[in-house]
Amino acid sequence: MDTIRHFIDRYAEQRPEDVWLISPDSNRTFTYGDLQHGTRQIAAGLDQLGVGRGAKVSFLADNGGWTALVHLAIMASGRVVVPLNAVAGDIQLRHVLQHSDTQIVFVAPSYREKLRALLDQVPREIKLIDLDPVTGPAWPDGLPPDGRANPEPAASEPALLLYTSGSTGLPKGAVLSHRAIINGGRNVANGHNLTNSDRALCVLPIYHINGAMVTVAAPLVSGGSVVMPSRFRASTFWPFIAQYQCTWSSMVPTIIKYLLDRADQEPYDFGRDERLRSFRFGRSASAPLPVVVLEQWRAVFDVPMIETLGLTETAGTVACNPMPPGICKPGSVGIAVGNEIKVIDDDARDCAPGISGEIVIRGNNLLDYYYESPDVTKSAFVQGWFRTGDLGMLDEDAYLFITGRLKELIIRGGENIAPREIDDVLYRHEAVLEAAAVGVDDENYGQEVVACVVRRGGHHCSEQELKLLCESAIGKVKAPKHIYFMDDLPKGPSGKILRLKLPDIISSMNLRPSPADQKEPWS
Repeated sequence: MDTIRHFIDRYAEQRPEDVWLISPDSNRTFTYGDLQHGTRQIAAGLDQLGVGRGAKVSFLADNGGWTALVHLAIMASGRVVVPLNAVAGDIQLRHVLQHSDTQIVFVAPSYREKLRALLDQVPREIKLIDLDPVTGPAWPDGLPPDGRANPEPAASEPALLLYTSGSTGLPKGAVLSHRAIINGGRNVANGHNLTNSDRALCVLPIYHINGAMVTVAAPLVSGGSVVMPSRFRASTFWPFIAQYQCTWSSMVPTIIKYLLDRADQEPYDFGRDERLRSFRFGRSASAPLPVVVLEQWRAVFDVPMIETLGLTETAGTVACNPMPPGICKPGSVGIAVGNEIKVIDDDARDCAPGISGEIVIRGNNLLDYYYESPDVTKSAFVQGWFRTGDLGMLDEDAYLFITGRLKELIIRGGENIAPREIDDVLYRHEAVLEAAAVGVDDENYGQEVVACVVRRGGHHCSEQELKLLCESAIGKVKAPKHIYFMDDLPKGPSGKILRLKLPDIISSMNLRPSPADQKEPWS
C-alpha cells in the first residue's frame, strides 16, 4: 500500500533490529523497530492533545533522528506535516504558520524563542511541543501510551503540506498525498537502483523537498538507512562517508563546489582509498550543475555524479541520468523516471525533439492542489499535465535539457526565491521609489540575489541599510548580496518594470558585487 505507515510497519515487522537512521550529533542509532515505536507514541500524543486526523502539524528543528522521526510520524498518524524552514525570514514563517492552519509545532530549543515571538503575531492559538534533539518530544502530560490502534491513512489522503516560493509574493503550499510521497521516494530508489543495503548521507535540510523525499522517503521505500547530521559541514562529509560506510549522498551544486575546494585537504586517496570503498555515487539536484563542475567532481573524486531534476510539486525526482553503465549526458538532467515528461509550445502542442518549450509532467507523484489556492491550482495544469514554468527540450533519446525559465524565480544554491518577496520588503523603506530584485549568474551558487533601487527625491538610504532591512524580514539567504542604485528602471508600455532586462543593464554598468557575507543553512 502506498502510505508512509505501510512501509514503517512493514520493515519494523520484517527487520526490527536493522538500522533506519544514525544521528551523529546525538550519538544515537534508530532501528526500524524504534521508528515504529516512536511513530506510535507520537500518534498517541497527538490523540491525547485532541489533534484530529487531517490536522496540520509543523516542526521547526535542524536535521537529526528525532526530527526525521517526527516528520514521518505525523504523516503516518493520519495528520499532515508542515515543515518550517529554519532559515526563512519572519514574514515567510508567519505566513506559513497562519496560512497552513497549523495546530501544533514541534520546536527545537534553539528556535523556541524565535517561534514564540512569531506566534504573538498569529491571531489563533498554536500549541508548542519541545523537541529535544537527544531525548525527543517533551509531552505536556508525560509520555503518552503506545497508540497501537491508530488506523492507517489511505494512500489518497494528504500527508505533506510544503511551502514553495512561486514567481510572485509569498510562498504557496503544495499538498502531497501519501501516494505522491511514496511514488516520489520510489522514483529515487528505482532511478538509482537503491536496495536495503544502501545507506544515504543526508546533507540537505528535510524541510526542503530534496531532503524530505530523496534522503528520507527513498530509503524508507527501499528499506535502506540514513546518516543524518544536524547540518552539512564540508569538513565532516568524507569522514562520515568513511565512518558509516555510506553508499550515496544527494547534494546541490554549491555543496559540490565546497567539497571540491577542500579536496586537497582531505586525508584520502580518492578512487583507491579502502575507507571510501562503499561510496558508489553522488547525485545533484535543485539547481543546474555546470558541466565543468561535473567533470571536476569525476576527475577529483573518481566516483559518478548523477544529475537529476525534481520539484516540490512532483514530490521530488522526475528525471535522472542512468546509473553506470548507462549513458550519462553532461548538461542533461536525464530521462523521465516513474512519470511522464514532455515539452509543449504556447498552444500546448508537443514539441519535436530538439525544440525548446515548456516542460510539463504527469504521474502519480504530483501534488493534489495548492492549499487554499484554487485559482493557482487550476492555472498550474494543462490537460492533466503539471506546468513547471521551466523551458527545456528533449533530445532524440528522450534526455531532458533545461534551457531557461518562464518564471522570474531566482534559484540560489538550490533555494527558490521569489523576487517580489524581496521587492515588498524594499518598498517598506520610505526612501525607496522603485525596487526590483533579480537573479544574476554566479559561479558558486548558480544565481545570486541582487536588487535595483530608485531613491525618492530628497531621501537617502544606504546599501547596508537596505540589506539589513531585508535580512531582518526574509533571512540572509534571500536578502540581496548587492544593491544597485539607479536613476530609473526599465519599463514596458504599461509601466511594468521589466525585471529580466536588469542583469544586462547591471553588466553594462561594469559593477561588481561585494564579497558575500552570507552563510547557507548547510554550509
